[in-house]
Amino acid sequence: MSNSSIDAVKVVCTVVLMCMLFSAPYTAEAITCGKILQDLVLPCYSYLRQGGAVTSGCCGAVRDLNSAAQTTTDRTVVCGCLQSVPRLSREINSSRLASIPGKCGVSIPYKISPSTNCSKVV
Repeated sequence: MSNSSIDAVKVVCTVVLMCMLFSAPYTAEAITCGKILQDLVLPCYSYLRQGGAVTSGCCGAVRDLNSAAQTTTDRTVVCGCLQSVPRLSREINSSRLASIPGKCGVSIPYKISPSTNCSKVV
């Protein structure tokens, strides 16, 4: 396994553990940080680290997550999880993370930014 693959696994494991420790329990259908990392961050990881083209798999993950996040609670969870991703790894570029929905043609109701107040997302 290459160093970048090992780093990606470390980041995902760290975030999943943090989400498990600090997140409130949700119903089986609710969106969780672990699910976001698995279904969105991993398919987009190459772009988040290095830039270049956003893959169709990454865009599909963004569309799927946007479709799944229909409630205010879901959008708040997604917002908070996405805010935490760049803080967990210096390799992940927060500007690239924020640009993914636009590059994929997906409109989300808030800006992916450390300054976004996720508790006010509707």
